Amino acid sequence: MNQILYRKLQTNEAQLFWNMMNELDHETKFMMYEPGERENTASEIKAIEVLIQSAKDNKNYLLIAEVNHQIIGYILALRGTPNRIKHTAYIVTGIKKDYRGKGIGKTFFTSLDNWAKGNGIKRLELTVIRTNLVAKRLYEQKGFVVEGTRKNAMIIDGDFVDEFYMAKLL
Repeated sequence: MNQILYRKLQTNEAQLFWNMMNELDHETKFMMYEPGERENTASEIKAIEVLIQSAKDNKNYLLIAEVNHQIIGYILALRGTPNRIKHTAYIVTGIKKDYRGKGIGKTFFTSLDNWAKGNGIKRLELTVIRTNLVAKRLYEQKGFVVEGTRKNAMIIDGDFVDEFYMAKLL
């Protein structure tokens, strides 16, 4: 396999990031959006540009993995905005199917921990579909614990699906 490069995004790469997220929507049923649901509009690209800038400013965290100049995965941490939850961050991550099981997720979460500790984050949170056992195992290996179940949290292929709410205290 070619070398994996981990880096922050540049603002002018918002469309490339959107493209990768759209590809993930088509590859897996474990992401929030269904295929074709994500809109490729100027306002959506602008929102991604704002997100990229917020990560550059250390308000949030966004790290990508790339191979041969192709984005193959990401981890995003959105910090709580109100004072009472500024110590928390909600995590979203995705890795393209051909690159899963190669240590990218472990690298993402190790890097996230370093950012969180250096930026006053004391609680990391995420949700995972109950049947996504590979992801759940990774999160548990990285110190996350199940705090509860969100019953009927999503509808996938017409069926209600539960999610685990997981968190890690730093």
